[in-house]
Amino acid sequence: MFPMPRILVTNDDGVHSDGIRLLAETLAPFGDVTVVAPIQEASAIGHALTLRRPLRIDTIGPRVFAIDGTPTDCVNIAVTHILKGKPDLIVSGINKGWNLGDDVTYSGTVSGALEGALLGIPSIAVSAPRVKDACDFTQGAVAAGQVAEAVLLRGMPRFTFLNVNVPLGPSKGFKATVQAKRNHVTVVSERMDPRHRPYYWIEEGENHWEFQDHSDYQAVSDGYVSITPLQPDMTAHDAFKYLDQLSLVVPEALKS
Repeated sequence: MFPMPRILVTNDDGVHSDGIRLLAETLAPFGDVTVVAPIQEASAIGHALTLRRPLRIDTIGPRVFAIDGTPTDCVNIAVTHILKGKPDLIVSGINKGWNLGDDVTYSGTVSGALEGALLGIPSIAVSAPRVKDACDFTQGAVAAGQVAEAVLLRGMPRFTFLNVNVPLGPSKGFKATVQAKRNHVTVVSERMDPRHRPYYWIEEGENHWEFQDHSDYQAVSDGYVSITPLQPDMTAHDAFKYLDQLSLVVPEALKS
């Protein structure tokens, strides 16, 4: 009899999030699930590592652990000290709100999966739409289970991870997508404290998404579950011609 796959579940909404609880329950039939997540919300923290203070592990319940750090911290501590080895799969989420387009660069949920990819572990990030402050994680859990089962069966290319976003309302199925493009306008509001000193809130900004038939944004807008394959390699391969025009460097491929 073959051993059950080991599945690590993390997120950026915190270990007590309804999304991570439902995700862990959904993945339980597919393997031995261990939850290692931030002790409190760590949204929009990106791929941050905690390097200037110690981190601690709190046991919340059977196979459920909280770390006073970031999702990236959680993955590293889980691999080295809780699981004491690499799991067969990492699933990060279910995030309260979409992670579409270049939002993936800010997302702690996506960064949990990114860290898994860097470690050579098949990884998935899962996000569901948020309406005001409410979020229904049911469809995200269903999609996560379907994708996880397929990945455990077929594997995943090394140093690749999947970014999954589910639509608002019934799903029409899955679509393979690319990251959407948008015109992003930063919004920072200034306010005054009782001592008349200014302070600032960074808002979510104003987004104008470009129409792109195969984008993640278009897929969820049309009622599909978006699956975008991502990778840690951020090299802009199309820009080598630009570097050549700058006459500052010689492309490596042209060196003899």
